[in-house]
Amino acid sequence: MTELPPFHLAFPVTSLASARAFYGGLLGCPEGRSSDDWVDFDFHGHQIVAHLAPDEVRAAAAHDVDGDAVPVRHFGLVLALDDWQALAGRLRAAGTRFVIEPHIRFAGQPGEQATMFLRDPCGNALEFKAFADRAQLFAK
Repeated sequence: MTELPPFHLAFPVTSLASARAFYGGLLGCPEGRSSDDWVDFDFHGHQIVAHLAPDEVRAAAAHDVDGDAVPVRHFGLVLALDDWQALAGRLRAAGTRFVIEPHIRFAGQPGEQATMFLRDPCGNALEFKAFADRAQLFAK
């Protein structure tokens, strides 16, 4: 299997200080370059860039997925199951308010996965998921 190239994602935030506290502090993403209007973070080897653009931040529509109201506009990571469990524990200990609590989706079906959704302080939705069998990532 070839190594996946890192992705780049730019997204709006209402406050760079809040973005730094959430992505750098709570999620532990090292900070990269920055200016007065943006800051980039190492999101597990991927480059995400928080751009100060308060007028661009808005609530995401939601669709039903296996009984959960999943925010349509979201991003996140597929983690190893142990890492996902550790993150869920760290987020719970920090008093994180989840959009969708950590749980197993599609139990006993193709694509069974651990998932959780939360919002950053600016309202951007994030999903973290994991598979007991990573081969299930694209299972039909």
